[in-house]
Amino acid sequence: MTTSRLTHGQALGALLATAIAIVALGREVPAQERSTQADQRTAGAQDHDHQQDDQRKALSPLVRIVRDATRKYQDVSVAEADGYTLMFGCVSGPDWGAMGLHYVNLPLVLDGVLDPTRPEIVIYEPLPSGRLRLVGADYLVFKDGWHETNVDTPRLMGQLMHLFETPNRYGLPAFYTLHVWAWKDNPNGSFVNWHPKVSCESYRAPGQ
Repeated sequence: MTTSRLTHGQALGALLATAIAIVALGREVPAQERSTQADQRTAGAQDHDHQQDDQRKALSPLVRIVRDATRKYQDVSVAEADGYTLMFGCVSGPDWGAMGLHYVNLPLVLDGVLDPTRPEIVIYEPLPSGRLRLVGADYLVFKDGWHETNVDTPRLMGQLMHLFETPNRYGLPAFYTLHVWAWKDNPNGSFVNWHPKVSCESYRAPGQ
């Protein structure tokens, strides 16, 4: 049986089509002039999470690299200036938790290269004030493109990536992904797909 493979151009078309389809979900979260007390409580809780995590165990080398690579993206406007664009709205879990807001760098997705210092996606959580808080990064490579030159499932610094088959909720070809929750401690592990402490409740699309 012959299996068709998507070219980079076709994959880009699929991503762009998805972006157009979800444009009604909005490209950004409206900001308010000042942060609310809820924001401050959230930030304080996250700082406490980081302190506890650092004291409990040494951060993995991959988490440290992601922090170093994405620290500048705590301001989402810097990520946008570097070519990251919001896609898929705010991704919440089927039963609990969420992934949050995915800001995708299409050229990095399409180059087929996995580089821990250059994540294909940076992830934010919407806060009650409308501001965004950086919570992690996501690495993504298309399955067909990867297996044109590789036999094994991709790994990033020893971490096995997760396969999302097609069809999927994102309307994308089958792909491998690895979430790294570098900026918000995940009690289920730093490299799982869903984060039980990330919420989409504060996400508001334009017009809402």
